[in-house]
Amino acid sequence: MGMSMTRTHRADSHRRNAYRLLWRWHFYAGVFCLPFVLWLACTGLIYLFKPQVEPWLDRAYAHVTDAPAKPASAQVEAALAAVPGTVLNAYEAPASPHAAARILLGKGSELTRVYVDPSSLRVLHVVRESDRFMRIIFYLHGEMMLGTTGSMVVELAASWTILLLLTGLYLWWPRGRRLAGVFYPRLGQSGRVFWRDLHAVTGVWVSFFALFLLVSGLPWAKSWGGLLRDARQYMAHAAVVQDWTIGSADERKRIAASNAPPDEHAMHMGMGAMHVGVRPMIDYTALDRVLPAVIAERLAPPVLIAPPSAKKPVWSARSDADNRSLRSDLTLDPVQGRVIQRVDFAQRPLLDRLIGYGVAVHEGVLFPPLNQILSAFTALGLITMTVSATVLWWRRRPVGTLGAPATQHPPRYAGGFVLLLCLLGVVLPLLGASMLLVLLLERALLRRLPGPRHFLGLTPVAELKATP
Repeated sequence: MGMSMTRTHRADSHRRNAYRLLWRWHFYAGVFCLPFVLWLACTGLIYLFKPQVEPWLDRAYAHVTDAPAKPASAQVEAALAAVPGTVLNAYEAPASPHAAARILLGKGSELTRVYVDPSSLRVLHVVRESDRFMRIIFYLHGEMMLGTTGSMVVELAASWTILLLLTGLYLWWPRGRRLAGVFYPRLGQSGRVFWRDLHAVTGVWVSFFALFLLVSGLPWAKSWGGLLRDARQYMAHAAVVQDWTIGSADERKRIAASNAPPDEHAMHMGMGAMHVGVRPMIDYTALDRVLPAVIAERLAPPVLIAPPSAKKPVWSARSDADNRSLRSDLTLDPVQGRVIQRVDFAQRPLLDRLIGYGVAVHEGVLFPPLNQILSAFTALGLITMTVSATVLWWRRRPVGTLGAPATQHPPRYAGGFVLLLCLLGVVLPLLGASMLLVLLLERALLRRLPGPRHFLGLTPVAELKATP
């Protein structure tokens, strides 16, 4: 009987120690992540409504004329004259005969959007693509306007947030039969119980959605996205260019290639051979010939028609629909004004399709409006969790310390938790590297310095109990 009670006591002690250890990791992940979670949730919430916001911002150019339109090539020439030194990057097929023509002009890695009255050829508005409101929100969300460095920081924060959510689910997991405080908050309570329930219950309802949003956003990140691109090229051996960019640096590189003239030996189909050493001159009147064929294909808008470039040395068109599962690519014959080839989303490599669906869900456009509602609910839930976690921490934080749960010496790691950390460290390399750095820093330095050790809660529980 005594031995049985001893074993039970040891098992309970082991579970308490494991719980405390997970709580500690959850706490430190939160200290690092919460500012970034708040940032990503707020910027992501705004970007979710891009399909509604952008048409509203462009409402002044939705109906500018009732007169017959001039040829598309003339519209392009008017735009080029308004922004000297640029080349045609893409012409957007008109959404209606009354709307302003939208023409993208390029110079190096920069894009400029020009709005032209299609009947009078009057330039209505000129704006850099990177200065448009939703592009600014996009860069704020994905890399905090800090380029590659910001992308790495956001990826690191997203990786730690995944660990934060997984440990939070374990800590929340009900160990009794009560539903209050587990599946619904006890709003009648006050103080710590109220904030704890608000944090934990909101977490359980949004964590799975949040985990999906975090994972589906990783292909854009500099480190993880680069590794995924390498794996894609190795596995698929696909000549099809991937349909997503990896940070703004990769995007600028692609833009620069699409603004550069085609190679000397390449020219758009049907125009014959070139003399060696002579750069091809782009005939913009080809746009007038291919435009009807592109419109007849009924691609999901917006549809961008691009001239030959270093990126693709033929006339081409593509759907740039927010819902990537609706996108298609066309290869065009500018002489006969016909479509040579069409590649739909279903024909793309499997990995591209999976990522395309993930990106569409991430941006709230795969199954509107429910997708937007769920994503907005998740973003608001993350904001609620961040605020409630901050209040809980501030209320329980002892004076002079960070307020982390006290550790034990030596720390006892549960096997399942170690396995989880190893798996996450392999799947999320930045997380794995940063976890190793944290462990080494804690063991080699912080535990040896009394001040930081006390402030960070590294003083073992036994020492705290012995302290008078």
